[in-house]
Amino acid sequence: MTTGRPATIYDVAALAKLSIATVSRVLQGTGPVSEKARTQVAQAAAQLNYVPLRAARSLAVQRHEAHGLVLPDLSGPFYGDLLMGYERWAGEHGQSVVLTVTHGNSDPRRSVRDLAGRVDGIVVHGNALELSAIQELRQAGVPLVLVAHPPVKGCDSVRTESVTSAEQLTNRLLASGRRRLLFVGDPASSYDVSERYAGFARAHASRGLTADEPLRVPLTEESGRQVAAEISARGKGKRPNGLVCANDELGLAVLTTLRSLGVGVPDDVVVTGWDDVMAARYVSPGLSTVRQPMAELGRLAAQRLHERVTGERTRGRNDVLATELVLRDSCGTSGAMQQ
Repeated sequence: MTTGRPATIYDVAALAKLSIATVSRVLQGTGPVSEKARTQVAQAAAQLNYVPLRAARSLAVQRHEAHGLVLPDLSGPFYGDLLMGYERWAGEHGQSVVLTVTHGNSDPRRSVRDLAGRVDGIVVHGNALELSAIQELRQAGVPLVLVAHPPVKGCDSVRTESVTSAEQLTNRLLASGRRRLLFVGDPASSYDVSERYAGFARAHASRGLTADEPLRVPLTEESGRQVAAEISARGKGKRPNGLVCANDELGLAVLTTLRSLGVGVPDDVVVTGWDDVMAARYVSPGLSTVRQPMAELGRLAAQRLHERVTGERTRGRNDVLATELVLRDSCGTSGAMQQ
């Protein structure tokens, strides 16, 4: 918009050369409209970065008192702690939270545009949205905070440190004589995982070694079981002697499956994870991992979005939270080291 104000339904109608009533029916999905009209409205709305304001917002009430939280998924223990931290801070400050999950959503971009009309601002986690969709929201003037995502101009970001922690964890394993290390997880799946693999590779390079290509698998329990079965089938002389898993869900599944198949952990293969979920402390042997403050990540994201919505702060801010290396028996040592 060259006017500097958010686009309205009147702007969409003018650009699409259709009546307000027709545009309204298309946007709200009510009443019969032609496919041509749908296409014209969609093109005009995209060109104008139009965000529908549907909620019961009156002229006197300028905010919804609600935050939008967009997650790629809800599976695994990570998101529970993140949500707990976010909900707790938002609730204490009178904000409700509207959640949207993009995994399995046939049109996540449209869902989030709809969400933007019902909340005061949006937090996007990881790869829940494509960069182009994030840019559209930003250009439409929607306050945005990105979690576990590389910084984007004009948006706040909150993430945890990964490269240094992964490098130090890998160095611990290399120093103990484990030279056949394999990174388990797909760096292309998220910014966090790419940073963890970067630290893994950097530790090898610092010792004049070349890191193997990662084993690109989803970060799920089922993938961990499959990886363990494949590693076990290689035989003792051909398998790696250390597995650096991109998260605890993978690490726990790998560890327990290897042991059930008669492969010793840590004697034959050391196994590490990432996140320090509760189960990592109680499995035998305990899983070495990297603790990241997931609840604090959620709490800080809620605070940063509130600052943007209220105008308390207008300039972008990038927060990086410290992580903690937690060494347990799965890599033959114990204790913790603060990063």
